[in-house]
Amino acid sequence: MALSIGIVGLPNVGKSTLFNALTKKSVLVANYPFATIDPSVGVVAVPDERLWKLSEFSHSAKTVPAAVEFVDIAGLVKGAAQGEGLGNKFLANIRETDAIAEVVRIFEDDDIIHVAGGVDPLRDIEVINLELIFADLETTTKRMINLGKEVKAGKKEAVIEMKLLERLKATLEAGTLASSVAADEFEAPFLKQLHLLTSKKILYVLNKKTGGKNLDEMNDGRFAALVDFIEKSGAGHVIVDAGIEQDLKDMTDAEKTEMRAGLGGADNGVDNLIKKSYELLGLITYFTTGEDETRGWTIRRGSTAPLAGTAIHGDFKDKFIRAEVIEWDTLLAAGSYVAARERGLIRTEGKDYIVKDGDVIEFKV
Repeated sequence: MALSIGIVGLPNVGKSTLFNALTKKSVLVANYPFATIDPSVGVVAVPDERLWKLSEFSHSAKTVPAAVEFVDIAGLVKGAAQGEGLGNKFLANIRETDAIAEVVRIFEDDDIIHVAGGVDPLRDIEVINLELIFADLETTTKRMINLGKEVKAGKKEAVIEMKLLERLKATLEAGTLASSVAADEFEAPFLKQLHLLTSKKILYVLNKKTGGKNLDEMNDGRFAALVDFIEKSGAGHVIVDAGIEQDLKDMTDAEKTEMRAGLGGADNGVDNLIKKSYELLGLITYFTTGEDETRGWTIRRGSTAPLAGTAIHGDFKDKFIRAEVIEWDTLLAAGSYVAARERGLIRTEGKDYIVKDGDVIEFKV
């Protein structure tokens, strides 16, 4: 499942540090043959205690977690939409991702100079989003020009698309993200084809510094304004401490817990970021388990059993006969597959079954 989330941000907000912290949790690319092998791409394990409980239950020789792909996008500067800095590369890379994680800094540190001269996370978000809006406005305007002749000719599909484009243009010119524009069933395909940057879902990543001057701990008005904006936008957010993960990378889990407690930080937030990113992409996990291997398989929410089977092998969709399904916790409570089967807890599902998060499945093909 090659869905990815792009990490974006202004210089010196902790974007690269966050990416490095995430890649400390990378999985072996060999386990994911369709993953892009690139220094700026991290295939990161999704924290999931269910996987390890199932692995222990089955005494599995190998345990492979579900994964989500993060892409470290080239840094943004004001004017990126006009080609400033690495603007063109920045925008092209975002276009290839499925969602956006916007990193903003919520800590003050005189030794880490902010590109704008001071820390103001809401201003940073406005700079980033405005550049994305400028790029989308250019895309929308070009499409309107190219569509003009077909509209004059009265082509039905062109007229439908033009009405959508006019609403998008007005929205973007007002400084609002394209994601706020509702598209009906006829317009939706045209909206998808535009690949607008501000149509993508956004997760705001608030980077703090354990032991530092953090806006959320100072009852600072800048943090209150930030939270108010995020809540009104309907987007999600997560607070992380990317730096602490790097500082503690060589320690054992017990040593990390002790050190975080000493620094006043209970959690670096990186695991929570991974989980929320996974959810943002609309992904869920089902499991296969046995003595050889327990593995988490990544699929889109709402997938039917045959489609879910393609995560294992492309032939499973066409060759699907049935699926034997049991919830992960029901299986553990039964004590064994044999006991679960004797008690009638394992269901036989057909091709119309919608796979649920946490299902343990054995496919019959």
